[in-house]
Amino acid sequence: NSWMFRISRKFLMSLQTTIQAGKTAITVPTGLFINNEFVSSVSGKLMETVNPATEEIICQIAEGDKADVDKAVAAAAKAFPAWRNVDSTQRGEMLRKVADEIAKKAAQFAALETLDNGKTLGNSSGVDIPGTIQTLRYFAGFADKIAGNTYETSPDNLDFTRREPYGVCGAIIPWNFPMMMLAWKVGPCLATGNTLVLKSSEKTPLTALLFAQAVKDAGIPPGVFNLVSGYGPTAGAAIASHMKISKVAFTGSTGTGRIIAKLAAESNLKKVSLELGGKSPMIVFEDADIDNAAMWAAIAVFFNHGQTCCAGTRTFVHESIHDEFVKKFVKHAEAVKVGDPFGKGVNQGPQVDKIQFDKIMGYIRAAKTEGVTVCSGGERVGSKGFFIQPTVLTNVQDNHQVAREEIFGPVASVLKFKTEDEVIARANDTPYGLAGAVFTKDISRAFRVERELQAGTVWVNTYNATDWRLPFGGYKQSGNGRELGVYGVEEYTQVKTVRVKLAKL
Repeated sequence: NSWMFRISRKFLMSLQTTIQAGKTAITVPTGLFINNEFVSSVSGKLMETVNPATEEIICQIAEGDKADVDKAVAAAAKAFPAWRNVDSTQRGEMLRKVADEIAKKAAQFAALETLDNGKTLGNSSGVDIPGTIQTLRYFAGFADKIAGNTYETSPDNLDFTRREPYGVCGAIIPWNFPMMMLAWKVGPCLATGNTLVLKSSEKTPLTALLFAQAVKDAGIPPGVFNLVSGYGPTAGAAIASHMKISKVAFTGSTGTGRIIAKLAAESNLKKVSLELGGKSPMIVFEDADIDNAAMWAAIAVFFNHGQTCCAGTRTFVHESIHDEFVKKFVKHAEAVKVGDPFGKGVNQGPQVDKIQFDKIMGYIRAAKTEGVTVCSGGERVGSKGFFIQPTVLTNVQDNHQVAREEIFGPVASVLKFKTEDEVIARANDTPYGLAGAVFTKDISRAFRVERELQAGTVWVNTYNATDWRLPFGGYKQSGNGRELGVYGVEEYTQVKTVRVKLAKL
C-alpha cells in the first residue's frame, strides 16, 4: 500500500504523462483543469482509462467529485462577469484561437481519440477532429451576431429584447464522440458569454485534457472553461444538482437523462437541454435505388461501430425488394474490415469497453432465442479487445427486443413492410424520436413521409449527414432542446424584455 501511495504521490506532483498512441508520442495532462491550472483532485483519487483494442490500462488521471465541482463552479462564477463583458468580436477571436491550437496538434488529438475510444484513425483524423475544429470556428463567428428584437407596440413605449447568457453552465458529455460532443457544448456556451464546468466521460477522458491545454495556450481567461474528470454518480450528479449552475447540457442515454432532469428540478430548476438515445428508422421504398440504399444502410448502423445515438438500426424495406436489398446489405457488412483501429484499411475498431461489448453480445444472443435470422456477423472477433462483427438480422418483428431497445453497437435489424401508411405507423411506434430516413425516387412521397415521421432530423436518400450549421436534437424520449446551428446558440441565452416609457409625442 505504501508503494502504491508513493506512485500516486509522484503522479499527482507531475500531473502529466507521455502516451504512445500508434506511432505518435503525446504528452497529456492528467490533473483536473480548474481556473486555468491542472490540479490534483481534493480527494487525491485516481481513475484508470483503458485501451479497448488491447484491454490494457493506458494511464491514470485525477478523479474529481463534488468537492472539485464546487471549486470549478467557484472559479467559473468569478470569471463570468468579466467574460460576459469582453467585446463580443474579441470573444469570438479567442474561441477561434482554441480551434487553431487544436488544428496545430490535429494528429495528436486524432491519435489520442483513437487510442482511448477505439474508433479508427481514419474516422478520428477525417471526421471527429476536423468536425471539432469547424464547429468551434462556426460558433466563434456567432459571438458578435447575437441580437434581440425591437417591437412596435405604441408611440409612447420603446420595447425590445436582449439575449443574455445564463452565467455558469454545466456540461456532461458522452464517450462515443468525445471531441465533437465537447465542441458542441463549449462552442455556443463560451461564444454567448457563459462560463463552463464540463465533465468528460470516464471511459474516454484523455482528449478533453488535451483540449484544456489548448484552452490555456489560446489565452482564454482563467475560470472560463473548467474540466472535472470523474464518474456520473459523483461529479456528474454534482454538476446537475449544483445551486450555482444555471444551465446544464447533457448527451447520453435516456435513463441518465431522466436522472439529470430530476436533479436539476430538485435543486434550482436550472435550464436543461438533453440529447438522448434513439432507435431510428430507415425506410427503403420499392422505387429506391437499391445499391445506394444498401450502402447508406451500412453507414447508418456501422459508422463509429454502431455507437451513434442516431444510428439507423431499424431498416424497413418494402417486401418487393427485401431479398435483393438484404443480399447487397450483407455484402457491405462483410466488407467492413474489423481490427486494430490504427491499422491500414480498417473500417471498424473495438467497442468502447467490456460493458458495451457484453451488452451488445447479449442483444445478439437474445435475438437468436426469439427466432431472428443472423444473415451476417453476430460473433466476437479475436480473443483480445472488444471487437464485434458487423451484424445483419432478418425476420425481425416489431416486438423483438432488438427492434425496441437501443443497442449502441454494429447490429442492424431488417424489417419488411407493405404500405406507406403501415411503415409510417411502425416507424413511429417507439419511445424515441431522434432521427429517421426515407429512400425513394418520388419527391412527393419523400416530403409526405418526412412530414409524418416523429423525429428531430429526417434524411432523404442519405444518412448520418449531420452538419454544424443545422440543428440536431430529438422528439419524445430522445431529449429536448437543440444543438448546433442558430438553435444551438439560443439554448445558451435567455431572453429579457425591456419596456421604456417615453414622453408622449
